[in-house]
Amino acid sequence: MPANSYFEGVRAKAIREIEDRHGIKVIVADVPAPFTGDLDGVSIVIDYALPPDESLFITVHLFGHTVQWNTDAAAREIGLATVNVGHVGEGEMEKLAAYERTAARYSIQLLHDIGETSLDAWLSEFAAADTAYLMHYYQTGEKLPVRGFWRAGTPILEPLAIPSFETRKWTSRSGVVL
Repeated sequence: MPANSYFEGVRAKAIREIEDRHGIKVIVADVPAPFTGDLDGVSIVIDYALPPDESLFITVHLFGHTVQWNTDAAAREIGLATVNVGHVGEGEMEKLAAYERTAARYSIQLLHDIGETSLDAWLSEFAAADTAYLMHYYQTGEKLPVRGFWRAGTPILEPLAIPSFETRKWTSRSGVVL
């Protein structure tokens, strides 16, 4: 895995791209535990105390969700829906997993847009762990460490072209991002 300084440098470039090219404000602040970030369609909030690799992942992943919210009403509905933890049907789980996978594919494209192509496998593995964590949480209500769901060698996700979009403020998820 790359050094912390590498993740910090990539994250700084990603934030510049998110803010300057896409017009989304990235805010680093204290996010109440156990949450790591939030979004509302025009801004992304990232917890200041995250390790550099997790901070990069959350930043680009929430960017991916922000793209979804501003381009796809059905995806925004999924992101804003209250999940009935412990009572999620198979069809709903598939929609949630697809929603997460699409955000990760936009994340990879964002990294490519800033010239970063060496982190595709890392981001794909992190996204798979995050999705596995969420699926476990939605099924059981149990919050375990995301890194416990990490599996090396997961398939590398293909980048997904970021469509042009205008930001719009939607309601905040109020800490739903775990």
